[in-house]
Amino acid sequence: MELAHSLLLNEEASSQLGEVQKAEFIFEWLRYLEKLLLATNRADVREKQKALVEQLLSLLNSSPGPPTRKLLAQNLAIVYSIGDTFSVYETIDKCNDLIRSKDDSPSYLPTKLAAVVCLGALYKKLGRILANAFTDTVGNILKAMKSAESQGRYEIMLSLQSILTGLGAAAAPCHRDVYKAARSCLTDRSMAVRCAAAKCLLELQNEAVFMWSTDLDSVATLCFKSFEGSNYDVRISVSKLLGTVLAKAVIAKHPGAAASRQNARRVSLEEVLELLGTGFLRGSSGFLRASGDMLKGSSSVSRDVRVGVTQAYVVFVSTLGGAWLEKNFAVFLSHTLSLVSQLNSKATQTQTDAVCCRRCVSFILRATVGGLLGEKAQIAAAKDICQAIWKLKKVVDAVLSDGNLETRLSSTDVAASQHALVCALQELGNLIHGLGTTAAPLLQESSTGLLDGVVSMTLHPSVSVRLAAAWCLHCIAVALPSQLTPLLDRCLERIATLKSSPEAVTGFSFAVAALLGAVAHCPLGIPHGKGKIIMALAEDLLCSAAQNSRLSLQRTQAGWLLIAALMTLGPAVVSRHLARVLLLWKCVFPASPKDLETEKSRGDSFTWQVTLEGRAGALCAVKSLISHCGDLLTEEVIQRLLPPLPCAVDLLTQLSSILKTYGNSLKTPSVVYRQRLYELLILLPPETYKGNLSAILKELTAELTAPDAQAAASACLLPALCHPDDLLILSPLLQETDHRFIEEQLLLGNGVACGSLEYDPYSVYEKDVGGDSVPKPLPPALSVSNSASKLFGVVCAHVEEAERILILEQLLSSIKHSKGARQQAVQLHVVCAVSNLLKYVAGSKRSLGPEVRRLVLTLVLGALESPNPLLRCAASEAWARLAQVVDDGAFTAGLAQVSFDKLKSARDVVTRTGHSLALGSLHRYLGGIGPQHLSSCIGVLYTLSQDSTSPDVQTWALHSLSLTIDSAGALCHVHVEPTLSLIIMLLLNVPPTHAEVHQSLGRCLNTLITTLGPELQGNNTSVSTLRTSCLLGCAVMQDNPGCLVQAQAISCLQQLHMFAPQHVNLSSLVSCLCVNLCSPYLLLRRAVLACLRQLVQREAVEVSEHAVLLARDSGDLAADADIKEVGLEGALLALLDKETDKSLCQDIRETLHHMLTSMAVEKLSFWLKLCRDVLAASADFTAVTCLDTMQEEEGDRGDDASVLTSRNDGKPHPFSNPRWATRVFAADCVCRIINQCENANRAHFDIALAQEMKKSDSRNDFLVLHLADLIRMAFMAATDHSDQLRLSGLDTLLVIIRRFADIAEPEFPGHVILEQYQANVGAALRPAFTSETPPDITAKACQVCSAWIASGVVRDLSDLRRVHQLLVSSLMKVQAGKEALSHLYNESASTMEILAVLKAWAEVYIIAVQRHKSHKQTSKTPINSEDSVRSGSPSADGLLDLVCADLGTLSKLWLAALQDFALLTLPAEFASQLPVEGGTFYTAEASENAKLHYHSSWVLILHAAALWLTSTGFTDPDEGAANLSRPVTPTSMCQGSSSSGAAVKSPEDVYTDRFHLILGISVEFLCSLRSDATMESITTCLRALQVLLDVPWPRSKIGSDQVIHCADLGIELLNVLHRVILTRESPSIQLASLEVVRQIICAAQELVKEKRRSAEVDDGASEKETVPEFGEGKDTGGLVPGKSLVFATLELCVCILVRQLPELNPKLTGSPRVKAAKPQTLSEEGSRLVTAALVILAELPAVCSPEGSISILPTILYLAIGVLRETAVKLPGGQLSSTVTASLQALKGILTSPMARAEKSHAAWTSLLQNALATVLDCWSPVDGAHQDLDEVSLLTAVTVFILSASPEVTTVPCLQKSCIEKFKAALESGDPVVQMKTYQLLHSIFQYPNPAISYPYIYSLASSIVEKLQEIDKRKPEDTAELHIFQEGIKVLGALVTVAEEQHRSQLVACLLPVLISFLLDEKALGSASSVRRSLHDFALQNLMQIGPRHSSVFRTVMASSPALKARLEAAVKGNQESVRVEPPSKHAKSLGRNSSIQLKTHFL
Repeated sequence: MELAHSLLLNEEASSQLGEVQKAEFIFEWLRYLEKLLLATNRADVREKQKALVEQLLSLLNSSPGPPTRKLLAQNLAIVYSIGDTFSVYETIDKCNDLIRSKDDSPSYLPTKLAAVVCLGALYKKLGRILANAFTDTVGNILKAMKSAESQGRYEIMLSLQSILTGLGAAAAPCHRDVYKAARSCLTDRSMAVRCAAAKCLLELQNEAVFMWSTDLDSVATLCFKSFEGSNYDVRISVSKLLGTVLAKAVIAKHPGAAASRQNARRVSLEEVLELLGTGFLRGSSGFLRASGDMLKGSSSVSRDVRVGVTQAYVVFVSTLGGAWLEKNFAVFLSHTLSLVSQLNSKATQTQTDAVCCRRCVSFILRATVGGLLGEKAQIAAAKDICQAIWKLKKVVDAVLSDGNLETRLSSTDVAASQHALVCALQELGNLIHGLGTTAAPLLQESSTGLLDGVVSMTLHPSVSVRLAAAWCLHCIAVALPSQLTPLLDRCLERIATLKSSPEAVTGFSFAVAALLGAVAHCPLGIPHGKGKIIMALAEDLLCSAAQNSRLSLQRTQAGWLLIAALMTLGPAVVSRHLARVLLLWKCVFPASPKDLETEKSRGDSFTWQVTLEGRAGALCAVKSLISHCGDLLTEEVIQRLLPPLPCAVDLLTQLSSILKTYGNSLKTPSVVYRQRLYELLILLPPETYKGNLSAILKELTAELTAPDAQAAASACLLPALCHPDDLLILSPLLQETDHRFIEEQLLLGNGVACGSLEYDPYSVYEKDVGGDSVPKPLPPALSVSNSASKLFGVVCAHVEEAERILILEQLLSSIKHSKGARQQAVQLHVVCAVSNLLKYVAGSKRSLGPEVRRLVLTLVLGALESPNPLLRCAASEAWARLAQVVDDGAFTAGLAQVSFDKLKSARDVVTRTGHSLALGSLHRYLGGIGPQHLSSCIGVLYTLSQDSTSPDVQTWALHSLSLTIDSAGALCHVHVEPTLSLIIMLLLNVPPTHAEVHQSLGRCLNTLITTLGPELQGNNTSVSTLRTSCLLGCAVMQDNPGCLVQAQAISCLQQLHMFAPQHVNLSSLVSCLCVNLCSPYLLLRRAVLACLRQLVQREAVEVSEHAVLLARDSGDLAADADIKEVGLEGALLALLDKETDKSLCQDIRETLHHMLTSMAVEKLSFWLKLCRDVLAASADFTAVTCLDTMQEEEGDRGDDASVLTSRNDGKPHPFSNPRWATRVFAADCVCRIINQCENANRAHFDIALAQEMKKSDSRNDFLVLHLADLIRMAFMAATDHSDQLRLSGLDTLLVIIRRFADIAEPEFPGHVILEQYQANVGAALRPAFTSETPPDITAKACQVCSAWIASGVVRDLSDLRRVHQLLVSSLMKVQAGKEALSHLYNESASTMEILAVLKAWAEVYIIAVQRHKSHKQTSKTPINSEDSVRSGSPSADGLLDLVCADLGTLSKLWLAALQDFALLTLPAEFASQLPVEGGTFYTAEASENAKLHYHSSWVLILHAAALWLTSTGFTDPDEGAANLSRPVTPTSMCQGSSSSGAAVKSPEDVYTDRFHLILGISVEFLCSLRSDATMESITTCLRALQVLLDVPWPRSKIGSDQVIHCADLGIELLNVLHRVILTRESPSIQLASLEVVRQIICAAQELVKEKRRSAEVDDGASEKETVPEFGEGKDTGGLVPGKSLVFATLELCVCILVRQLPELNPKLTGSPRVKAAKPQTLSEEGSRLVTAALVILAELPAVCSPEGSISILPTILYLAIGVLRETAVKLPGGQLSSTVTASLQALKGILTSPMARAEKSHAAWTSLLQNALATVLDCWSPVDGAHQDLDEVSLLTAVTVFILSASPEVTTVPCLQKSCIEKFKAALESGDPVVQMKTYQLLHSIFQYPNPAISYPYIYSLASSIVEKLQEIDKRKPEDTAELHIFQEGIKVLGALVTVAEEQHRSQLVACLLPVLISFLLDEKALGSASSVRRSLHDFALQNLMQIGPRHSSVFRTVMASSPALKARLEAAVKGNQESVRVEPPSKHAKSLGRNSSIQLKTHFL
């Protein structure tokens, strides 16, 4: 293929190829040439032009296929447009000659067609250059058309379109001729020709004025004719033509001269609408004939004409645009409604016609009003619709008021208005549904009277109108949940008052049912009590039905409808009424068969009608119960449901005889009854009606073969039984399109009605499958067939084999014995039933006997050869399912063989298509049928695929081929190449008019690409050939005019991009996607977005850039205009706003999310501007202006403050009026952008850094610079009319507050950047606290309030009060109790609001307390830094004061909420103990919903309550009671309000209850941590426990063992904490848990101390040594696991320590002596955890008795020393790591423990401590050579701790003492100066130890070596700071020795010390030039001398006297020092002092 990439065709290479390869080669060359020519220099093209043109023209004669001829023509045109145009006329003549040629053979046809295409392309490209020769050309083409076949006519029309495009106005002379030719083609029998003609005429009307002036009527009539017998593509094309021409006629402005010449007339809007109306009502039959037919009453407009005209209406209005529609809506509305009002009775002669017309009118209104108008215009339109409804109501009222009861319904006027009213009400419902809460002002306007109008329609005489009004109310309730309860109340009240009016009973019961259906869509629900009212009303209606025969039918229907609708409210509501429903169900059927017999003999047709209606209603109610309340179906309930079933089935069997007796008036009720029973039985398991299976089966068989079965029902029954992929090839009508709503009626055929609400009033409360549109139940006759065939599958599978055979034989014979259309209908029903049987059997893994198989096979085989394509499709599916059920290779092979034989012999299309699909289905269901069959199967399908005589056979065969390849997978590799070349050959040769063949080819290619998969990335020749072929196939399909083929091309490229991305040209793919972004074909748009979604996951940036570049280059498409202005992202947002298809919208959202994730940070301004434009486009500018009051000074901030003035440039903005859903999406995007920035550069959240980086490079962009925009967007969203948007806005505000609260304002130190936006935040929050705001918004606003207050942004109390006041108002509302809360929603909604308020207050209180604490601390240790200025802000105490004002109330409410939560979390078995009416803030009925709200808020409330209890110190129970307006706390909380009148609780009991409440909730939560429990909630819960145990009283409760098992309480708590630590890895949680453990141990210590103290007092024991045995371990020292607090603590601490330091676990390391590697440094968190655990361990001995302490001491010592050993890492400067410090602290705590001295434990402790010291000493020279790198300083310090803290018995043992001394000696000799220095410090403290028994041995051993060391330094004179420090420390030690020494030795020591000191003194000269070290030494020596001199004056004098040199030196130094003091301030001295003091601090624990 590389050889094809040249300017001239490589003829040598192409001549060597086979036919298919050659065609491929030429096509590839032409593709390449097109790109090359556009990029080549003009001169180069001219040079080779002649040869190139010759080559191209020679290709013309070689019969090129359709795609090739198109490319050929384009290239020819490009060559002439770039090169010279000299020879162009020759080329045109050649083409004309080819067209004139008389050769009519099929082989010559492609050449002729290519010539036609070439002419079109040349004229299109070169335009007026060729104006001279065009008349001859056009004449020639038109002449050729007369004899052309359909392909020729198709190409000629398209060519003429191109000619007209190129020539523009210059083509005027030929306009009439072209018009004439196109007219005839517009009604051509070939659909493709009609489409082409429509395109040609559409081009023509641009210049031909006569089309939309004089000839307008004939153009319209022509289009109506063209719609007859049309397909979807024709309707799209022709409606576009008709709509455009009519729109042009309305807006055209004729210039004066032209007007006289053309004799043109101005056409008014009324005339145009009249014209369209004529087509709609009378079709294409013309005016005169139609009126004659009307008189006879015979003509009926065909549905396809009506659907076509409907689409033309939409095009007409869309072309004129939204602004035009806004102006002219009233006229347009009255016209569209007049189309269905029966004054024009033509359209609505029959019910069926009426339903179809209503659909069309609804579609026109939905597509125009719903699609073109913005929200404001839609509100205006809704008002117009209301007025129309009021007008129509007046007509009805006038008729009803003067007629008496008998004549009222016969009036034609009422009937006339009904259809118009249905359309108006449905559109009004849809409009309001779409507007959502933005429609609120519409309902509040009294002048419109919307609600009154709709409610009054529920009394209309027509059932359809009453149902439409009910549905409209449903939509209003879904859109505006606040209206749901008032509407329900209103309707219930009307039923009660108008019980005697039949219309009112049915109308308002419909309304109530519809409103109950709306509850599912309203998360806030309705008050629980409504269920009770409705149930009572329903019972009343059913009971009173028999009282008045005029009303009995309506009351029965209404009663059951209400019950059935009530079931949709779910188990929580229904459980209360279940018993009554079951009783009614039991009573509605006779008790026994005998009663049924007596019933039959009584009554008349009316009573039977009522009875059947009642029983059908009851069946429906039970079906509704089973569907919506599955949880209630316990065994018992099912047993009560079953008894009436046999009787219901008996009645089913009797229906035919009842019909015979009482006549046909019972026909409809009996059909409805059957339908309801079948539907119920389908839901129930077959076991429940085992006894009736045979009877049901007989009835079903009769149903399926009934003589009145409708023939046209196939479209309702079959699609469900066909595979969705197969449906696409069968019929374009089954494909999803934007016009599906109206196209459905064509599918059903003329005799059958579309679905409509009046066919099944019970569907008014069901959740509609199609989203927001009206439910569309099918007519009962069709529904019953559907249900019967489904039930047949279930029942037939459960009967005996013999019975099954009988039934199937019966069905077969009934097909045989019927004829014609009836035979088709019976066959259809039977095949459906059998398919359902096979489906059920396969699903339930059952089997079928051989005889049954044979019968099923016969049945299916017959259907496979049925003329109905849908039936063939369903049969092929059944064929494969049969093989699946039998599951036997031989049987499957037999089936395949049957198909092979048929395909070989048959020649008719029907058999070939049926059996080819059967083969494909077999493969699909069985994953292939063995390799031996695969080849023959593919071979057969190959042959069929090439049958060019029948496109249908090709389509089915190719589809089947794709299924076969797909299921065979790897087995198919052999067949890949031949299949691919077959596909390419067909793609290049099948005419474009056969779009369905191309679609199947596309599917096949897609399957092949999937089969090849990642192999496509390979580079060998065969793979690259395959890949090129795939790409070439995609290119051919992309050029195909059929949109669905283009969709296939895109999905093939998407697959290729997935497997071999580097080989797909992204630029051309993106260009193709952008062009089709706004295609009128839904499936193409879906393919585009599915592909885009995949592309942007990998290459978002590239895709976005390509899109913008392409838009700039092309600039002719609407989508491109958007892309040019706002990029691909903006175009997608604009599309999201207009698009209605749900899955497509989801794709758009996901695509935008991926793009945002990849690009938001890089293109920050762009994304923010997009979101801002969407949010601001519809913002109320008056509301936004208040924003700018605070922001004038922000100009220099780089914020784009022009958001409100940016759009006065006059251009239409892509986001002119975005819907609320799009704005919500934009607000969510803002939150996502903030989250994305969080993971990027930190400058996004640091304004100083951002400004600095922006200065250095202006392209830098950071989020913090856009803060004003973010706040503005959040404000606009939070104050919108739409509730959803308000929630999103508040969410955004919350995110902004949390992310930006801490960012400091560089210009005003001590302030934060958010401070300037206080007014905006306040203004955004205020509206959420008004009385009419829904609770969910108030709840969210409370969260934002608390976050704002807690963030600490606001410093000034008066400013803080504004937001605080909002919370106060909410709190007052909560206090006011149930009366103040709204009764519009379910009780759980008020629970949500109350808890949100309490949670917000809790958060504020927690923060206030924390700030107060930190303020206290900072005021204790004043540090002058900005932080302390902020945290010590005046609001630190002020905030707490603000909260304290309401704390009394709040504490009670918090405790009440916690008690509620505790009740709700009780397990189910305690349900009987719960309060009947519910808790303080929830009702019993709404408890399930309330649980969720409690779960989300209890943690903070718990923490706040614990803080409050702690702050009161559990002292004053009655505090705050006076502030309470109601007893908010339930029985066990409050004092004296207990219902039983029990005694008042003592304060002690109240505290205990509160304590247990908080403890119980915490423990319950921590015990059973759910996977969704957040880290924050666990930490907060632990903090609450910490706070609780901060004060003595609760600690006494934990420690005490007097309360029942309270000693166990501590252990339980420890076990729970242990589990938390094991299951949660988070360090913060583990630390918080350890803090609670510490407090528990503290509590236990307090208890033991208290007991010991009281025992001492009691015994009067004066000697302190005799401590009584208290504490764990008692006399024995045994600790029982599970019963011991100490043991539990040890477990927990070991768990923590071993997790951080696994080497501590002896089991793990294989021996008690740990063989470990180097000591390790832990992370900061790890260190903190280890430290906390050690602190707890050190406290444990104090909780034990002496014996107990002996038990645990070894463990504690092992762990403490283990930590020391494992973490003794050398740190710079001799510092100790935090864990070492902790372990030393712990050792010190243990060594000084009273237990070490207690009489009973002294000996044991001493020996254990000696062992411990030995272990530490062993660390220096370990046995196994481990730990060479231990830090000596750490170990020496540990030894020192032992020496100084333990009792002398421990350390004075000679061997230990000797070892210790050696260690110190060695350290003094150490080469490391740090070690030396630290050794001196440690010895200093040992030498000073008061007990000589301990200190003297060290002095004797080490003093002499210290003196030697110092004298050595003295000689050397220290030169660096390290030596200086060593020397200083050494001198200090000697100084200490002097102090400690006995009098007689002191003088010797002083005598040693003085010469050393004096030798370091410097005289005046030397002092000036000395180094800093020498200076420091001098100062230090002098200072010491000054101290020693006065103290030991006699020795001093003696030494001075004996050495004059020393004396002189000392005097000189003193003198010099005094001089220097004068000169400079003593700064260095101060520094060195500081350093010394720091060293003292380090060893403060010694």
